[in-house]
Amino acid sequence: MPPSVLARALRARIVHGKHLVRLPPPVLIFYLRAWRKRAEIDDGFSLAGAIKPRELAPLLRAAQGSTLAVEVGTGTGWTALALAVADPRRRVISFDSIRRPQRDAYLSLVNPSARSRVEFVTGPGEHAPPGPADVDLLFIDAAHDRASTLAAFYAWRPRLARGAAVAFHDFDDPQWPGVTEAIRDLGLRGVAHHHLFVWRND
Repeated sequence: MPPSVLARALRARIVHGKHLVRLPPPVLIFYLRAWRKRAEIDDGFSLAGAIKPRELAPLLRAAQGSTLAVEVGTGTGWTALALAVADPRRRVISFDSIRRPQRDAYLSLVNPSARSRVEFVTGPGEHAPPGPADVDLLFIDAAHDRASTLAAFYAWRPRLARGAAVAFHDFDDPQWPGVTEAIRDLGLRGVAHHHLFVWRND
């Protein structure tokens, strides 16, 4: 491995470790187990697609106090499970049109209480079911294009509780310009944490 590549890999590991230890202990334990399981089952999707500790830590801070979280874009379920593990009072509903088979391996890593509070829905999250304004946290991490990001926000906005946090993943990421374009179109003023953007419904 060339020295420059080795140096970049080492820096990435240092940054990863620094943010990993900032996670709440139950989530840290889950993430360490999930990373080990990912290697065991050779899950390349989660290696690239699962939210990194650098964005997960501020997402969990934004979620503090929330009892109902909605995720648009399940992937293999790491974020939904982390949200449930972080707070025993929190219920999580996660939507994705694709049900990835690796999800069951990670579901087995959390205790029955956390599993019982996570509902995985196979279907697009851009169509919110009717209901009261009871969603405390909305996490949008699906197709990453402008149209679907806007659709998810507009669909769930009537369900947002006052003070609810809306978090968008892959903000200011040149690989996914549609997320940033959608946030600008919406005129939202929030706080960016690396590639996570958080807005409050005040």
